[in-house]
Amino acid sequence: MISTKGRYALRMMIDLAMQDTDKYTPLKDISERQGISEKYMEIIIKHLVKHKLIHGLRGKGGGYRLIRSAADYSVGEILEAVGEQLAPVSCLLPETEPCDRESACPTIAMWKKFNQLSHDFFYGITLADLTAP
Repeated sequence: MISTKGRYALRMMIDLAMQDTDKYTPLKDISERQGISEKYMEIIIKHLVKHKLIHGLRGKGGGYRLIRSAADYSVGEILEAVGEQLAPVSCLLPETEPCDRESACPTIAMWKKFNQLSHDFFYGITLADLTAP
């Protein structure tokens, strides 16, 4: 399940994609438009900046803006940047030790197929897709 943090990150990125990409948008403005507290947005913004999805500028005229074109951002990379795990089961998470039961697991093929479907789904949708009329 996608958490509130993941859903809010998408809303923030969509909001930024709908702004003039040459200008910085103040966090306060995004917060007001999206109805998300600035404090919670600050937590999410740190992840997005750390993963080089957005750029921030402090001071007068500061705020945040996308680094790339909206078409160059996938929903999957945004969700994973804020810590969302897209894998349906823990044994398919990248940092998990290999399961010693995998060779005898009757459901592993199903989980791997579902994992690939969800990965392809989220990585196949861009910010530009979500902002299109």
